[in-house]
Amino acid sequence: MQAPSLLRAPRLLPSLLGLALGAGVISPGSWSAAPAAASGPPPPPRLVTTAKVSAALPQLDALATRILQQTGVPGLAIAVVHDDRVVFLKGYGQRQVGTAGAVDADTIFQLASLSKPIASTVVAALVGDGRVRWDDPVIGDLPGFRLGPPAIAEEVTLRDLLSHRSGLPDHAGDLLEDIGFDRATIFQRLGVLPLGNRFRAVFNYTNFGFSAGAIAAANASGQGWEELSRERLYRPLGMDRTSSSHADLLAASNRAVLHVREGPEGAASRRWLARHQRNPDAQSPAGGVSSTARDLSQWLRLQLAGGRLGPVAVGRQIVAAGALADTHRPLITSSQAANPSVIRSGFYGLGWNVSSTDQGAVQLSHSGAFELGAATAVYLLPGESLGIVVLSNGQPIGVPETVALSFLDLARFGTVEIDYLKALRGVFAQVAAQEYPRVPQPPAIPAPARPLGVYSGTYSNAYVGVISVKSEGNGLVLELGPERRPYPLTHISGDTFRYQPSGENAVGPSAVAFSVGSDGPASRVQIDIFSSDGQGVFQRQTSSTTP
Repeated sequence: MQAPSLLRAPRLLPSLLGLALGAGVISPGSWSAAPAAASGPPPPPRLVTTAKVSAALPQLDALATRILQQTGVPGLAIAVVHDDRVVFLKGYGQRQVGTAGAVDADTIFQLASLSKPIASTVVAALVGDGRVRWDDPVIGDLPGFRLGPPAIAEEVTLRDLLSHRSGLPDHAGDLLEDIGFDRATIFQRLGVLPLGNRFRAVFNYTNFGFSAGAIAAANASGQGWEELSRERLYRPLGMDRTSSSHADLLAASNRAVLHVREGPEGAASRRWLARHQRNPDAQSPAGGVSSTARDLSQWLRLQLAGGRLGPVAVGRQIVAAGALADTHRPLITSSQAANPSVIRSGFYGLGWNVSSTDQGAVQLSHSGAFELGAATAVYLLPGESLGIVVLSNGQPIGVPETVALSFLDLARFGTVEIDYLKALRGVFAQVAAQEYPRVPQPPAIPAPARPLGVYSGTYSNAYVGVISVKSEGNGLVLELGPERRPYPLTHISGDTFRYQPSGENAVGPSAVAFSVGSDGPASRVQIDIFSSDGQGVFQRQTSSTTP
């Protein structure tokens, strides 16, 4: 959690969830401490035994059933691996509310940001093959991709992008995806964003920065990302229902549908509805994998066995152990502790949150979610040879994390230490909150708008490109993106309007404020939702302006 993340991821999830865990809001110390050096102290003694896992599995089964009943989340699928064996594999609930079709171990879910540690496994395979190196600059393998001034652009590496330390602003590019831009255009537009002094100094979770690193590695290998993922990881592991292409998901009959909750918090009438589809192909390495609990159990085995599938004597080394180990090492602080003398910070590696338990065991994790209707989580305790993945088809409210963390408690201590769902409630409330400014309330007596022709025209900036404001009937329509998607504008007061954005990052309405001089049409317009990337101001184009 994509810190867990969420494919939106939602924007704040990586830092908020990581900090909550590390700060002890959820479980003291679960997001801290880098692994000991080879010459350091030995690892802590193992707490997990076969007997403890066997005792925990019926409780996991009961917990999953209870969580579905408590939250109403339509469906779950769970896989648990211990000592290189798949010890639990089960589905719960429905693929889509109101229709026949139960979730089973082979139901395909969209993984959202859980795609990231899968993608870093693919790149690790290339590193182990000697086809790329983690510290290869990407500038030669990603046409049109340039971050910052030349001195920085030439130094940005796979390692920088896959650990979110490139200096890009948080979730840079996501809003461009929401309005329909393709991958190549978004990669090129990222170069417009100033890096400041953040390069290799600041963790900013960026789906498109991460995707750029993975696509650069694929380009260096001479294969497309979707083909590379299939040939280098999914097929060798027997992950026959796993894909990095949205079209493959849509072609499957046994697939989970995205669901969102509607209605006021706590209301008896609140229900889960299948409202949306989410095509994440533009950021496929960061959030576009679809898979099943059964397929992911094989990936868990690979992760816990150092890149091998099967027993030491007869197994196959799918990914070189050293290259895979690199993905598990912390590279940057992902969530800063407010008081580092008493609270531990969170760390990020290559596609993984890297932390430690209170007992000193290394813990790897990642969550993923679409606000449009999916939530997933994976947790590994490599020293215990234990891993769990939980998939759901409901928007993120903490269900996969609650199931996974509760099971880890059961496997180690025989009891669930805290109510994780309750503890995570505030974190996910912050995740779902609107980040861009709320539209101001209109005054008691709103100032009238000017004639609509004053506002009509084309405007642009280098990041979002050309936008249009057009008169339609008695109102205005804002057109965004390459397909000129129309959004009706509603007048608030004077020269300020509002519209409702769409897509993964849309929450409430956004203000649209025009700047109008005394003797002419509007010279510019500010759209607040794009101000979160510092790109909210659009200048009017004249006939001589080049789009």
